[in-house]
Amino acid sequence: MGAAMRSEMESGRAAARALLSGARAGFGGVRPPDLPGAWTAFDEEVRRVHSRSYPPPPGTRLETRLCDPDGHVREAALRDPKAPLPLVAIRCADWVPAVRDLARQVLAGALAADPGRTLTALMPLVLRLGQREQGGWALELFDTALREPALAPWARPARPARWVRPARPARTLTGEVPDTVMAWLRRSGDLPVRRYAARLTLESGSFGVREVARRAAVESDPLTSRLWADAAMAAMAADGPDGGPDDEAIDTLLGGHVPMVRACGVTALRRAGRAPEAARHLTDRSALVRACARWAVKQAGGDPYALCRELIEDPERVFPYAVTGFAECAGRADAPLLRALLDHPAGAVRAAALAGLRTLEGPVDVERLLPLLDDPSASVAREAALCLLSSAVRLDAAPLEARLGADRPSHTRRAAFRLLRARGGAAALRASRARARDPDPALRALARGPGG
Repeated sequence: MGAAMRSEMESGRAAARALLSGARAGFGGVRPPDLPGAWTAFDEEVRRVHSRSYPPPPGTRLETRLCDPDGHVREAALRDPKAPLPLVAIRCADWVPAVRDLARQVLAGALAADPGRTLTALMPLVLRLGQREQGGWALELFDTALREPALAPWARPARPARWVRPARPARTLTGEVPDTVMAWLRRSGDLPVRRYAARLTLESGSFGVREVARRAAVESDPLTSRLWADAAMAAMAADGPDGGPDDEAIDTLLGGHVPMVRACGVTALRRAGRAPEAARHLTDRSALVRACARWAVKQAGGDPYALCRELIEDPERVFPYAVTGFAECAGRADAPLLRALLDHPAGAVRAAALAGLRTLEGPVDVERLLPLLDDPSASVAREAALCLLSSAVRLDAAPLEARLGADRPSHTRRAAFRLLRARGGAAALRASRARARDPDPALRALARGPGG
């Protein structure tokens, strides 16, 4: 459970304890829960307090009576027209049939009266309740309602000009016209809701391949973006490489935010007859995309090794991901090319070269790597320490202890300490005791941690 979820649930429990103790709700009082985890925690906390209190708390508030352990109290509270809909939705999964049936009648009535507001407000909670034994009913009800177009509660359609009345544009908060509930759910900040809305949209087939590809490219959630990307790939496979939308959809996927989306775009290049263009993605920041690009280049008869080597042999064109891409298709015989980059002026390139040497698993040049612990770039010092870890037992402790001095940069001290700890012995024990009071919090935590 993440920190956000723990905070959400604690806010619900705190609200329940405050209301049960007689605090006032509303403005200036107890703030009601507003997130699904807070509502479910509120319900559980009311029952927990009742089970551990004798006599039980008075429970005069409507919110607490809806969560009372006594089914008769919960049933009577549901008849109040002011019953909060989130608690009504929770009672739709109640273990008492009479309470459950009444709550379902209330929720169905609220949905029929105001579908837009009810769907947007309760969808996150209903999705989570759907995992309960009796929670499937509300989810099926909402699923059926979402398959019918419904305007969001804040939507305002456009109005044409008439006589002296000027035209009025449509008001939309989602960028779509009309501003529907589904459009809002597709942009929801709640990830389960966004994924659910994406599945429903794809099942309806209301978007073409270009729009599906666009949504895959702009989506930041990996699971949701994969839903859109897989649908775009399936649509392009059905239309064929000569279809009009394919090239534009592929270009959109290639610019995606999530690596899986870009990998789909690179894979689609071959079927569209554009496999040579995959060479541009051999230096992508994602290893998945680079692997797909190497495959596509080979399918087109190209040599990804030669293309990557050409980049790193030119000091003006080399950059970190070009070095990483070359290391992924290089052999041990190419280690001299990577060692030559250890003198490159860019720290990121030097760090990528060290990571590539570590990937090749060649012999460790201690004399060449040890001075790199003093590199001004923290990433270079970290990669140098990782390269030297396998040879830590052969290192002299004195040069490493000298690098723990207060006059050395923090990243140098951290790299030296990691090697001393891997080396073991009395020097490692002395370093752990001394660094436990180091002014650098990261090094202090490292020294006090396991193995420190």
